[in-house]
Formats: sequence, C-alpha cells, structure tokens
Amino acid sequence: MTALHAQSNVPTALAAAGLSDADATAWTQGAPTAGADFAADCRAFSHYWQATARLIARLPARVRRNDAQVAAVRAIRDAARAVRVGFLGRHAAAVYAAITSDRARFVRVQDLVIEAARVVPGLVPSVQDIAAEKDCRQSEKDGLEIDQGLLISAILRDADAGRHLCHGSLLPRPEAEKLLPQFVREGAVELPGASIRRHGKAAIVTLSNPRFLNAEDQTTLEGTETCVDLALLDQAIEVAVLRGGVVDHAKYRGRRVFGAGINLTHLYHGRIPFVWYLQRDFGFVNKLYRGLARADGPPPDEFGGDTIEKPWIAAVESFAIGGHCQILLAVDYVIAERTAYLTLPARKEGIIPGAANMRLPRFTGDRIARQAIQYERRLDCDTPEGRMICDAIVEPGTMEGAIEQVVSGLTSSGVVSAASNRRALRITQEPLDMFRTYFATYAREQAHCHFSPALIANLERYWNAQSRQP
Repeated sequence: MTALHAQSNVPTALAAAGLSDADATAWTQGAPTAGADFAADCRAFSHYWQATARLIARLPARVRRNDAQVAAVRAIRDAARAVRVGFLGRHAAAVYAAITSDRARFVRVQDLVIEAARVVPGLVPSVQDIAAEKDCRQSEKDGLEIDQGLLISAILRDADAGRHLCHGSLLPRPEAEKLLPQFVREGAVELPGASIRRHGKAAIVTLSNPRFLNAEDQTTLEGTETCVDLALLDQAIEVAVLRGGVVDHAKYRGRRVFGAGINLTHLYHGRIPFVWYLQRDFGFVNKLYRGLARADGPPPDEFGGDTIEKPWIAAVESFAIGGHCQILLAVDYVIAERTAYLTLPARKEGIIPGAANMRLPRFTGDRIARQAIQYERRLDCDTPEGRMICDAIVEPGTMEGAIEQVVSGLTSSGVVSAASNRRALRITQEPLDMFRTYFATYAREQAHCHFSPALIANLERYWNAQSRQP
C-alpha cells in the first residue's frame, strides 16, 4: 500500500470514530517524504510518528474500542506504516550504521529493535511501549511489533547490513563463554529450557519444558542457545546430540518427547513477542546449521569467514511437531523411533514455520513440502516420506544404543572433514545471502501473521487455548 493511498482512508475512518476533520487533516498533511538527509529525515519522521501515537491515544485502549474506533486505529497505523516503509526504503542501512557505529560492533536481532527505538524515536515501539502490553493476551495487543518486522526486513534486504546482522547473531552468547570453564571442568550444565552433559567425545543437549511437552517459548530460548554454544565451544567434543527430555503430560508421562513446537498456550496469552521468532532462527537453529562465527573476520561461509562447527545428531522420540520438526532440517543426522511422527501445523497455528518453507523442499520435494506446510500432512518417520528426513529408524526403547552406535561411527576415525563438508554442502544449498533474503521476507510476513485475528481464531478453534493456563 502506498503512503498516499493509505492516507486517503484516514479522514473517513477518523470521522466515524468521533475525531474531527481538523485532526485528520493536520495529521495527514504532516506525513513527510524521505530525502537524502538522514539526520533531517529522522527528526521529521520521528515528529510524525509521535503525532501518530498522540492521535491514537485519543481513542480508547484496544479492548474498549468499538468497531468504528478499531477501524480508525487500523487506518491510522496502515498510513503510518506506509510512511515507515518509505523511510526504511531510503534509510535502513543508515539506521543500522547508526546503531552499530558503521558496523564496527555487532548487535543481535533482539537488541537491534531496542536500539532502533533510541536512534529514531517512533520508528519501532520503545521498551516502555512493549512493557505496557506485557500482561495482555495476544488478542488484546495493538500490533506495535509489526513495525519491528518492517525494520528487520528492510535491514536484511541491504546486503552489507544484513550480512553483518546475521554474522552477529552467530557469535557465541556471552553467557556461554562465561560458563565454558565450568562445563569443561564438570562436564555438565543445566539451564532453564535445556541442559548439556559430556559423554565421551559427544555432547548430549537435552531440551526440557516438561509441562508443555518440551514446547519452545521465552523460558527455553536462551538456555537452549547457550547449551548449543557450549557444545560447539568445548574442544574435547567432536559430535553433538540433540534430544528431548522426559515430560509430565498425562498421555506421555515418563517418556521422552523431542518437542511440540512453539508453546501455543503462551502464544495465545501474549507471552511470546514477535522478535522471539527471529531470535530463535538467527540464534540456536542457525548455529546448528552454520556453527559459530568468529567476531574477528568476515561473515561466515562463502565470504571467507571461519566457523566453529561439528556434526549434530537429532534423536526423535514420540514426535517432532512444528518448530521441532524445523530443527531436523538443520542437523546432519536424524535417528527416529519407528512409531514417531513429524508435522508442521502452520495452517492451524496461523504462522510461518520458520525456515521450513526454504529447507523442507530440499528433503521431500516441493509437493510434499506444500502438503506438510499448507495442508497439515503428517509424515510418519517409518514411511518413504519420513525417511526423506530421518536417516535411521529404531524400535522404541532402543534410542540409547542407537545414539551410541552413530556417535561411535562418526568419531572412530575422527571428524576432521566434517566442518569442510558441511560448508561445501551449504554453498550449493543455502548460502548466507539466501538465508538473509529469505528472512527479509519472513520478518515482514511473520510480523503480520503474529498479530492476525486469524491466529487467535485458529488457537481457539484447534487448540482450545482460551481454556488453558499458561
């Protein structure tokens, strides 16, 4: 939608909501146009976005708005976003340069959106804006974080800024570097959401959120990434294993479950922010696929940057749903129980399943990938389609021995060539620029999905989310 077209809808919508023609005219005429002067544009656009916030503040909070007021706020935000897209189309690289001191320092995606609010006030919601909605259900939020998606998308579309952002997100977490001496000394670390222990030449990373079938949410993300970092940083480890822990759910109590994907209960109750999706896929999932980058060199892979990487084995017990199925597309070897299954229920969730749209067709072909993503096709592991993703099928109860066998086979003669072969495969399948441009689209589209009324309707229809306690 162009800024001019979006602005033309505002007077009628504001009048229906009880705001005056003067309010609509003053605000609409105040919309700036991006020019060549970044500093001047920052001032002019910030003034406009702050005026936008004041105009919306004259209407009730979302939960108290009538239909006309809802329509008015939507029209205002659509118009302001069209202006925002124009600003970012001209100045996204300059915004990133201001945040990173001309790419002299790295910033992770979750920090980027915070810094951007400081550099250009109103470009994205501030920390205070986000905090004001902290206790709201997803359906009660105003969709402020959509602007974060537009920012991230624009930065990723710029090759230099986008590569730099990807590079920074592949660096080890400071928490992992701090814990590394303890892990080297004791051979085990337990964190919220995941744990890691050394077993011979292998690291076993166990995903854990037992109340929610090991689903992923805000409580698991940082711990999981830290454990992945530790497995890659410890020089005594040659191969890493990812598996699910024992769960509490009545149906599966006492059994290991690889994972149930995103925590839909937390999603419904507004406890998963938009940037979580990018933090996850730029962080531990991409580290499984690309390893750790080094800060003192160019971006990894084809740009000459070195990486720290090792083979990853995933052990699928019970099932791998949603995000946990996505993880299987980023590892080197998958062992699955004969009775286990995989699903990507993106349609019922109303969101994009991470990088699966880019990666799954490489495994199954385009047609089966579309069926899995758009039509909920279940892939039983012990079927021809399931074996396109799973390398080995074992009987339930025999996973421990199967892991030992695969680890022994990989480490018996060393894994010197593992990193080189991984890099050689990536350059033909998913070079960093392919990842960057995919997520430029993903960031924009997922932001809209995350705040879509259809997402709430799907969670209530298929998940009975309104009756579940977070």
